[in-house]
Amino acid sequence: MEAVSAEQVAALRRFNRYFTRRIGVLDDHYLGQDRPLGEARLLFEIGDGLPLRELRTRLGLDAGYLSRLTKALQAQGMVRVSVHPEDSRVRMIELTPAGRIEVNEQNRRADALAAGLLDTLDAGRRAQLIEAMTTSQRLLRLAAITVELVDGAAPDARACLDAYAADIGARFPEGFDPSDLVSPEEVSGEAGAFFVAYEEECPVGCGALRRLEPGVGEIRHVWVHTGARRLGLARRILTALEGAAAERGLFVVRLDTHRALTEAQAMYRASGYTEIPAYVDHVYADHWFEKRLDNEPAAGERR
Repeated sequence: MEAVSAEQVAALRRFNRYFTRRIGVLDDHYLGQDRPLGEARLLFEIGDGLPLRELRTRLGLDAGYLSRLTKALQAQGMVRVSVHPEDSRVRMIELTPAGRIEVNEQNRRADALAAGLLDTLDAGRRAQLIEAMTTSQRLLRLAAITVELVDGAAPDARACLDAYAADIGARFPEGFDPSDLVSPEEVSGEAGAFFVAYEEECPVGCGALRRLEPGVGEIRHVWVHTGARRLGLARRILTALEGAAAERGLFVVRLDTHRALTEAQAMYRASGYTEIPAYVDHVYADHWFEKRLDNEPAAGERR
């Protein structure tokens, strides 16, 4: 992957500085209300109430900072904190009536600010701006997601496979038998690899690699949660699997896919995979693909 240039770093920082100043993030009285952005955002995210630990994960806040914000809002009568009725280890946070009034006013002012900015543009430029922001959000989400190598027996790995099985079971006319899933030993250590994609510490995708024969690997179970699709994440997982294959001395990767998964077939073709005759008898396979990796040895060097 090409290294990030200093010009690209400067451009992103320049945009961040402009945007945060333009929408009033630096003002201690965000949107003209008597509180800074941190408190205002916390009130907005609480919504109908949720566990404090979920709020911390969602906003990426330090535990100490979240505690200080919560105590400040409690003292102002904006929120209340309680113990979950079914789990005493979980602390819940919810808005008070005063907090709901504050959030409603915050939303009214935020809508007015956004409408005021958009109103200065003609319809064409307004549409262009919305499209650019939508693209920026999609790419920033993708950039923030991590794809991590985990043990094939890890809880997150098995949870992703369970979700994968449920997903494709609903899409395949014949259903799906979970016994077809890879076993942990097939996709761990030198035998293979298993990757999990995380967004805000939550698993949102996976993919597996296992050896088929000397020099040849097989990619299985590339899956992305419905809420994280159309970001380009499946392509990132696929790239990670190809990298793991090369690291293990594999110079060819193969995979198969079901006729119902047309979007997967399109992605594999766009990623350099060529359709080949069946290399294995697999009940859920209608199309078979292969890709030769850049580390493939010359013919005289193959063992």
